Amino acid sequence: MTKPLTVLGIETSCDETAAAIVRGTPEGARDLIAHQVLSQFEDHRPYGGVVPEIAARAHIDHLDSLIAKTLDEAGLDLSEIDGIAATAGPGLIGGVMVGLMTAKALAAAAGKPLIGVNHLEGHALSPRLTEALRFPYLLLLVSGGHCQLLSVDGVGKFTLYGSTLDDAVGEAFDKLAKMLGLPQPGGPAVERWAKAGDATRFKLPKPLINRDGCDFSFSGLKTAARREIETLGGADVMTEQDIADLCASFQSITATILASRTNRALTRFLDDHPQVDKATLVVAGGVAANQVIRQALADLPVNFVAPPLKLCTDNGAMIAWAGLERLTLGLTDPLEIAARARWPLDELTSAP
Repeated sequence: MTKPLTVLGIETSCDETAAAIVRGTPEGARDLIAHQVLSQFEDHRPYGGVVPEIAARAHIDHLDSLIAKTLDEAGLDLSEIDGIAATAGPGLIGGVMVGLMTAKALAAAAGKPLIGVNHLEGHALSPRLTEALRFPYLLLLVSGGHCQLLSVDGVGKFTLYGSTLDDAVGEAFDKLAKMLGLPQPGGPAVERWAKAGDATRFKLPKPLINRDGCDFSFSGLKTAARREIETLGGADVMTEQDIADLCASFQSITATILASRTNRALTRFLDDHPQVDKATLVVAGGVAANQVIRQALADLPVNFVAPPLKLCTDNGAMIAWAGLERLTLGLTDPLEIAARARWPLDELTSAP
């Protein structure tokens, strides 16, 4: 039996400053024993989007105290931690550097192993923190910056089936919200408005819906939504019902696109894994919190798994858990590891 490990995780890749502590083993008991997230929504709200310099400065201002608060919540001293994990990329490079440098300092001072975690792998492995989930499984990763379909065959073992050719799905939601004058982050705002809307009113396109392969495109959908807004005279003169209907239509079409492309990836996944009788589909990332999208994916012929809502958006728990999985396999990093703005999952390494 693998010895339970306790890992501190630090996440600073975008506009959440987060830290968490997990304890357990990949195939045994698992426990999230401390979890802290500090949102920067209000800092960026006046600008209609995330400003990298403001994000990095906020991480600098708050990360040390947040880590101290996380240790206090867990009732632990740094000496009782088995490893320190931090996002090493991809993400806004200033923020990634803040978190990674902090983790390096803690690891060096406490004599603990350092694990540089790929942010995307954090999302990919996060359901294994809360579910008895075994490899392989199909992953739909949907967030503000990413939209990918992958086969997850183990820690550091990923096969990319498809990705977005232009906007990520979360980015498309944010842009629609901005066009309509709704607050950021756009995804939750659009979902709230859509609850009162008629999803059949606007006939929006479904880019790539019948094309072979598993890639996505949301630019054309976003452009079509802009044309509808212009036809109605602009967001300033649209009625509340107009806004609700457009949000509902956009959300419904997005869910249909995601389910359709995922279904294509499911066929490929089963071909690649003939030993699997019924595939498991995991959805992760911030957009995984959208209930309409969750339901569309849950209706596919799969074992459907989604992390708890608090673990869908960026958080330290997923970084701590990915760090624990890697530490269990003996995968640690030197203090010289560099922060990376871009870091595709297929460039990861796993144990032999």
